[in-house]
Amino acid sequence: MATAAAMGASTLLVAQPAAAEEDPWVSEVDNVVSDVYRFAVPDAAIEPETGVDPSVVAVEGNFGPGKTWTNLNMGSGSTWTSTIGPLEPGLYYYEYTARPSWSEDKVAFRNPASPQEVTSKPTWNTLFVDGPGAEWLADVEGGGSLEEFSYDSAVTGAERSALVWTPPGYDEDRAKAYPVLYLLQDEGQSYREWAELGRLQQILDNLTLDGDAVQMVVVMADGEVDDISRELVKNLLPAAEDAFNVSSDGEDRAIAGIGRGAEQALSLLVSDTKAFANVGSFSTDAADDLGNGAGKISNGKAKQINRATDLVRLYVGNVTDPNYNATVDLADKLAAADVEFQSDGSDPETGGTWDTWQKSLHDFAQRVFQASGDTGPSEGHLALEPHSFPESGFTPTPFIDENSVVTFETGTEFADANNVTVWGNFGPAGSWPRTPMTLQDDGRWRLSMPVEAGSYYYKFVVEGSDHKDETNPTTVLSEPNWSTFQVPGDETLRGEFTTPVAPEDRGNVEIMNYTSSANGNPERSAYVWTPPDYDADRAEPYNVFYLQHGGGQTWTDWIEVGFAAEILDNHYAQGNIEPMVVVMANGNGVNFPTEITQRITVAAEAHYNVSSDGEDRALAGLSMGSGHTLSTLWAYPGEFAYIGAMSAFGSVPGSADVQAINDGTELLRVYSGDVQDFTYGATLSLISSMTNRGVEHEFAPIIPGPHSWDVWQKSLIDFLPRLFQG
Repeated sequence: MATAAAMGASTLLVAQPAAAEEDPWVSEVDNVVSDVYRFAVPDAAIEPETGVDPSVVAVEGNFGPGKTWTNLNMGSGSTWTSTIGPLEPGLYYYEYTARPSWSEDKVAFRNPASPQEVTSKPTWNTLFVDGPGAEWLADVEGGGSLEEFSYDSAVTGAERSALVWTPPGYDEDRAKAYPVLYLLQDEGQSYREWAELGRLQQILDNLTLDGDAVQMVVVMADGEVDDISRELVKNLLPAAEDAFNVSSDGEDRAIAGIGRGAEQALSLLVSDTKAFANVGSFSTDAADDLGNGAGKISNGKAKQINRATDLVRLYVGNVTDPNYNATVDLADKLAAADVEFQSDGSDPETGGTWDTWQKSLHDFAQRVFQASGDTGPSEGHLALEPHSFPESGFTPTPFIDENSVVTFETGTEFADANNVTVWGNFGPAGSWPRTPMTLQDDGRWRLSMPVEAGSYYYKFVVEGSDHKDETNPTTVLSEPNWSTFQVPGDETLRGEFTTPVAPEDRGNVEIMNYTSSANGNPERSAYVWTPPDYDADRAEPYNVFYLQHGGGQTWTDWIEVGFAAEILDNHYAQGNIEPMVVVMANGNGVNFPTEITQRITVAAEAHYNVSSDGEDRALAGLSMGSGHTLSTLWAYPGEFAYIGAMSAFGSVPGSADVQAINDGTELLRVYSGDVQDFTYGATLSLISSMTNRGVEHEFAPIIPGPHSWDVWQKSLIDFLPRLFQG
């Protein structure tokens, strides 16, 4: 996370919101990058809804890695605001919260002007982001219908309700009755959540209209009863068959559920074997006896199940799904009992959330009532294997498993705290959400979530106070509370270039001391990267790249937070860049054009075999460092032939010699984040100034994200291969 301190001076471009979503406090930002959303809560609306005079307001939702529930603190004023994105296509669910202070409990609320979205969670709203990969969750014309259905329950002695979806073109007089899928919710859920959070109507509409699922009726039943067999088989099934044109043949019935609902579906598989020919288990928490009280499934019962059942399929999220190991146990028990079943494996992307169960429903609905040639797991899913998280008190932290699930843990010193979060650059495009940790029985707080490949920095926030993870050995000189870690992998750009190469392929990073032009001529330090085959006696001096930090930062940041060494190592190992030496010096508190030309370059040329020729030198920086870079270009054209400005600002001064600048510069390339980067407007002004004055330059494609290291790392990754190619 970086603030205005990383720039030194700023111009903020205020984005104008596009058309409002269902919640009028939410709007899509008018942005060169789509799917960035702004939450704006009027201060005057909070106390009437919560009874709280807030000092802390947040929007909380499934915005974190793997759709983990996370908090976005909102900036205060007459309107509390927060911006996030780009959000990947899919369904998001969220609520607003207010606290009198960090140490006090939060109160959740919603916009009273927005429609009720989630029956069992009255403070929640939903936001659907349309786009590639979520077409199967989108509304479609000509779909089926949802309606409420009531029936008399002898189990509860009262009238009960279910939600029913009928397919496109449903014909209540059709000669052949429709097959029917019954769905059961988890404990603490409402049966209506299948439609409200599960997007059942959209999923079934799309599958049916595309011909990927047979026409069926779906009954979302209320499983909040003790005797599920009597409730469903004796009460609901006959009532549904009387009210709708659905089959009473077990061959034409399917049942599935989540958590407790999955346990109930499995118990019916055992107790009412012929009632349902298709059974789906989503994140089961089935007991050892599968919920039927009969203990181990006998050989005879297994044969009955296999004869009467066409499909038994198990689904579960990644290892953060609370019912992951229960599903592994269930698979083992079914296999040991010779019950025929299929496993969809473990979904590595998401845990025990509706994001997982939407995908489970999508897969299961395509398999019921028709033959499916592919009986294995969905593409990319992992095998079901027992999993255990690290023991309490593990070090160093965080723990990263082979599937990129990251576990953070505090010590016991915060056992009495009211709330503890991990604040890190885990949000979309490197934004900084605060992800809640859970207090354990031993007084430690924990958080586990899947994190994509790349480098990260974080701190613990305990009731509003920042704390370093003391068991993480990494340090950041400019931010003492920060720790860093790296998730290896090449599936993302940042992951590919920040994953360490083999030790023998790594360049050398060492400290160069030099005398600064600052008052008193103090000794300063710089990090210097040299390639693995660096030869101090080579006849031809090396190209040299001077790379600068931002305001509030210092000479260590490109190494400690930016992972510049890993980026350089990977580029060099892949043959993408020319041999060069990279100098990362301290730009704070000096006249930088003087400092770089008279002190830093002089020291580098004395200590290393690097060229003093402007054609062999490059200079770049981020935010304040971009200002330093450009001021040097304006004052000393030709001293550095390659210029990079990241999250830049300023304008071409009237005294600048534009002809000399163009003649002496091989490349001037400017980078920026989107409107979340508070220098975005200033960067556009800089581009306009250079264009108007005739300064030749390139404006790189906008990088989604705020004023952050994610943007600057991607800028560096792009910039390096362009150097010294002239």
